[in-house]
Amino acid sequence: MKKLSFFFAALFVSVFLYGCGGRQDAPGKGGASAYASPLEILEKIVADYSGDELFAMYGGDQEHAVMDAPGSFSVSKTQELDTVLGVPSSQWQQIDEAASFVHMMNANTFTGAAYRLKDGTNHNAFADAVKENLLKRQWICGQPDTLLILQADKSYLLTAFGSADLIQTFKSHALSVLKGSTVVAEVPITG
Repeated sequence: MKKLSFFFAALFVSVFLYGCGGRQDAPGKGGASAYASPLEILEKIVADYSGDELFAMYGGDQEHAVMDAPGSFSVSKTQELDTVLGVPSSQWQQIDEAASFVHMMNANTFTGAAYRLKDGTNHNAFADAVKENLLKRQWICGQPDTLLILQADKSYLLTAFGSADLIQTFKSHALSVLKGSTVVAEVPITG
């Protein structure tokens, strides 16, 4: 009788565990993200560029900048999040991790960033706050043409602003390599 009881208990536990843990949700549908970090996202996009599409760039925040590649951007650099990437102070606490790459000659020519947002963050509110902050900005050393915001999955948003041709190149490669990504906003920046 003990053996039979043990067998049914083991069967019950097996069925229970299979039902609870045997299924993985698809990325962007409430499951785990398909990406390890914002830096991985930007590296995938830049790796997809052809040689003639690449430009001199630096990545990351100023203290830890890397040359000719995207870099991690410390979310503790709150003032820099605003001045370089356009994230207003009302949204700093919504970011878990960030990465960026910026045109070496002029940040207004191209600045791109990826953000892993904290669980429970309203993606639309974050995107709207960044959009509003960048569209009201007084630009020095030239004005970017276009602002682009993409959603990569349930955890990640990407922003880019700059010349129209560089934004289109970034958008094309991002949508190509980030399966299931969507355009949240694409608007002209007018003075």
